[in-house]
Amino acid sequence: MKFLLVFDFDHTIVDENSDTWIVKCAPEKKLPNGLRNSYQPGHWTEYMGRVFVYLGDNGIKEDEMKRTMTTIPFTAGMVDLLGFIGENKELFDCIIVSDSNTVFIDWILKAADFHKVFDEVFTNPATFSSTGYLTVQNFHAHHCEKCPKNLCKRKVLKEFLDKQLEQGVSYTQIVYIGDGGNDLCPVMFLKKDDTAMPRQGYTLEKKISQLAQDLSPVECSVLAWSSAIDIMSYLKLLIKE
Repeated sequence: MKFLLVFDFDHTIVDENSDTWIVKCAPEKKLPNGLRNSYQPGHWTEYMGRVFVYLGDNGIKEDEMKRTMTTIPFTAGMVDLLGFIGENKELFDCIIVSDSNTVFIDWILKAADFHKVFDEVFTNPATFSSTGYLTVQNFHAHHCEKCPKNLCKRKVLKEFLDKQLEQGVSYTQIVYIGDGGNDLCPVMFLKKDDTAMPRQGYTLEKKISQLAQDLSPVECSVLAWSSAIDIMSYLKLLIKE
């Protein structure tokens, strides 16, 4: 009996958007209007690339960015939840699928000593260039109409499950924990034995509700959470069964 826990990162593990949190490093803690207004829907990664160039041009170095990022708050109850999962790793495989980037997630998890809780992190690859600028690439290419062009979380989940199956690993249940619009695509891929856990009051919960109203509900069970303690209670029930 093994369960797969799939986590989003921003507004799920941490209680903020890590990409907008980095703006605290910028001069006067804000971006110029021209840069801020340059975002085009579906092209967030390119926009963040421009933000990182602006920070680099203003002499913001890696250590300062790291100091800022590691002050980002975890969501209520999340520290307890990740501790609980860490103590029960024989029952839980745990992955992150996020539209953030490898550098930010790595910094935040390592600073709190939670990096060992997660088996894999799927997110946009980032690295510091030889000139000290942070650069970020799209995670992959895909053909999904519903998702931003750099990341379809359903594709990531499906490929991970296929790879696990090739190695003889299958899961009793998948629990998907997220908050955003881009979490709907993978949730619609879940089967009736699986559980979607949308954060209460956030876009994912609203979109799942809308599907039910439109008489095309998702196939999996749905259990909303407001504190990660709610998630922990559910996982404790699961492993009792």
